[in-house]
Amino acid sequence: MTTLNRFFPGDRIIRLQLLIIIAVAVLFSFTLGGSFYSIGNFQSISSQLPILGMLALGMGITMLTGGINLSVIAGANACSLVMAAILVAHPNQPEYFALAMLAGLGVAVVIGVLNGALIAYIGVSPILATLGTMTLIAGLNILLTNGAVISGFPTAIQYLSNGSLLGIPVALLLFLLVALLLWVLLEHTTLGRSLYLMGSNEQATRFSGVNTHKVTIAVYVLSALLGWGAALLMMSKFNSAKAGYGDSYLLVTILASVLGGINPDGGFGRVIGLVLALIVLQMLESGLNLMGVSSYLTMALWGCVLILFIALQNRKS
Repeated sequence: MTTLNRFFPGDRIIRLQLLIIIAVAVLFSFTLGGSFYSIGNFQSISSQLPILGMLALGMGITMLTGGINLSVIAGANACSLVMAAILVAHPNQPEYFALAMLAGLGVAVVIGVLNGALIAYIGVSPILATLGTMTLIAGLNILLTNGAVISGFPTAIQYLSNGSLLGIPVALLLFLLVALLLWVLLEHTTLGRSLYLMGSNEQATRFSGVNTHKVTIAVYVLSALLGWGAALLMMSKFNSAKAGYGDSYLLVTILASVLGGINPDGGFGRVIGLVLALIVLQMLESGLNLMGVSSYLTMALWGCVLILFIALQNRKS
């Protein structure tokens, strides 16, 4: 503990997460033996972590402002369906590949602006605004595709999940790069500081001269763009796009944000905490899966953990 204090002075949550990672690793080493440390298990963790990570980052930045983005997964699926439709209709044509990427970005920006405008200008609460857009987008996704799967993407898309650099999966490297860039934005830019201030006291932030409406829209656009990144990774992993992909991830993204130290009321939280929380959750899920525990029971466990953690936070405050 003394060593952790030296590297992370004053950051109790990060130290606690590092201790949990060590404890989980030791626990599963006794219960599962070498199977937990097998190459296949690490490949499974590294293939799921980037997708969940992108979505969790998109969820976490909205929670820093005291909001939430329930539409992050539905928006990601909308982006993937639009990109998939263009790529499949025009295979092996570089200009249409670029068009597909831009179309996906455009969909993400529209969704982000819609969420931000509903919250900032109309005054709808974040949970209701994003619940409404989630339902709208999910319905449109199914309506326009009839729930069908769109598959068969170029090798450039598939490389994101199949490729590696120095033995490290490309998807994992991309996630870590995005997490690093988001950390820079939050810790070293005016937008990042405004975002934290809004989460602490939006009215005081507005009186200090910050345009909170623009900050809100920027945050939800950024959240949707992270969903676009997750869409690319899902397309690569599954070599297909479908309206219902990733529906079970919504609870996990909220849980990772809260366990990562992001205050649900806003104003406090760090990217590194969220990343460590994702590692903890993925290690636990993988270990429970190897032990034969039902995935439905695991989801129920995540719900219990989330309720317990929020209850403890409210009790402290």
